[in-house]
Amino acid sequence: MIISSSNDYREAARRRLPPFLFHYIDGGAYAEYTLKRNVEDLSQIALRQRVLNDMSQLSLETKIFDETLSMPVALSPVGLTGMYARRGEVQAAVAADKKGIPFTLSTVSVCPIEEVTPAIQRPMWFQLYVLRDRGFMKNALERAKAAGCSTLVFTVDMPVPGARYRDAHSGMSGPNASMRRYLQSFAHPHWAWNVGLLGRPHDLGNISKYLGKPTGLEDYIGWLGANFDPSISWKDLEWIRDFWDGPMVIKGILDPEDAKDAVRFGADGIVVSNHGGRQLDGVLSTTRALPAIADAVKGDLKILVDSGIRNGLDVVRMLAMGADLCMLGRAFVYALGAEGGQGVSNLLELIDKEMRVAMTLTGAKTIQDINSDCLVNLDRLAK
Repeated sequence: MIISSSNDYREAARRRLPPFLFHYIDGGAYAEYTLKRNVEDLSQIALRQRVLNDMSQLSLETKIFDETLSMPVALSPVGLTGMYARRGEVQAAVAADKKGIPFTLSTVSVCPIEEVTPAIQRPMWFQLYVLRDRGFMKNALERAKAAGCSTLVFTVDMPVPGARYRDAHSGMSGPNASMRRYLQSFAHPHWAWNVGLLGRPHDLGNISKYLGKPTGLEDYIGWLGANFDPSISWKDLEWIRDFWDGPMVIKGILDPEDAKDAVRFGADGIVVSNHGGRQLDGVLSTTRALPAIADAVKGDLKILVDSGIRNGLDVVRMLAMGADLCMLGRAFVYALGAEGGQGVSNLLELIDKEMRVAMTLTGAKTIQDINSDCLVNLDRLAK
């Protein structure tokens, strides 16, 4: 199969992965309306073409939290990434490191913090949920700090798990899920050999380290469901702000008032995110939410954004609407599932080239030059 875009990686991943894994990363909550809108709304943002501006000296380099990046992109935290390629978190982190951008390790990764950080040169980012088990949270923060993680990404839009109907149909959950996953693996021998057999252990590495025993896929949904905390409020984050002396980013902001609360709390950044359409179906796409949030807090903290970003044109669109950095989730996991770490490296090069085309033809020579002037009729997004 010829790979020329991130959409090609999605199709390649669909062919290679057992259905329970493909649909876990591909699906969303309920009827998946927000999942679709994330992509569709972003694709409809019109770029303003400009020509004859001497774009021979073009730079994608940017800086965030005192880190210099080769382009304004980071890899998002995605649970179970290690199931999509052999020790997948390590492979993805190495690809990001070679490109000069951050990799964010999920709380519910297969590979633990201590396995990933020695494989890369630049500091890793670490993602954490607010959980009932505060002992686990403290343990994870201590280990992340000891491993040299630079930035904490705190996910706040999962006080309860979203209803992901696809998982019950695919075998990720539901009746006879273990047997269905086992049979699907046999039907995908490349994955079964390379990841299923040689990619062990298949446990939740960070949680296993804390509990002192293996935690398998069966424990994944059960442990999370038992530990999500619907009583979460800003005061529950105060001890973490005091403990963590590096940059702290609040992930899961969709409303300007919540963005202002993050400023008052003292966050260094926010991620404008609807969890990729995997939590509350029917909420705004991040494309629709971003402009009002940028109007409210631009300059007070760093604005990161995810959900729906598939290519370099999408990155330029989000930056023009007020983001400082874009985070890739599904896009990089598709590439990882299709071709491992090399697929992630190829995807990042595609995004680099696509950004250069978009910047050349919008007249933006640097990342700082990407603003509302690069878009057509931005005002309509606020309506």
